[in-house]
Amino acid sequence: MSGKAQFDERAVIAAAVTVFWRHGYAAASISDLTEATGLSRSSLYQRFHDKDGLFVEALQAYAERVLQRMDAAQADTARGRLEALLRAFLPNTAAPQRPAGCLIARSCAEAVDLSEAGLAAARASAERQRDSLVGIFRRGIEQGELAPDADIDALAWHYLGVLQAIVNFPYAGVEDDMLNRMIEVAMSTWPAIDRPIRS
Repeated sequence: MSGKAQFDERAVIAAAVTVFWRHGYAAASISDLTEATGLSRSSLYQRFHDKDGLFVEALQAYAERVLQRMDAAQADTARGRLEALLRAFLPNTAAPQRPAGCLIARSCAEAVDLSEAGLAAARASAERQRDSLVGIFRRGIEQGELAPDADIDALAWHYLGVLQAIVNFPYAGVEDDMLNRMIEVAMSTWPAIDRPIRS
């Protein structure tokens, strides 16, 4: 059965996600990755070609998980769905411990250290997050919650920034009460239908 991987690829990629998430791309060594995944160097290189190849697949797998979590937020209104999405990413002490912050944001911040393929994967992952938010705002326009000329691109990037703050700020010492208040402030910036959306 030559040519077939003799290991659980999903488990290997999940382990690599944790390494890159915890250490970042530049600081994650091949030794870190082989230890976490249980692969030998030769198996890692045979399947993924190099660290960058493993990183791209790990980041794509991580992005899929994040998008599923974002898309799972539901509510009767677009505004309610956005708030539910933001609150879904508040710290959950009952959940298994995970590395700090967001691998997508961390990878974008490491742009100078990424290969062309790695940077493209990081940017594509952030764009997919933005697109998920754009879908909410488009629904808001369709349902009459936003004006037809609402700047949904700017709104999507704005609320993606809020989402990143919610994910990252707990590690800067921001407590749950403040995070909830931040969400309340963020939701107060939802453009009212009876005032201009753009200056």
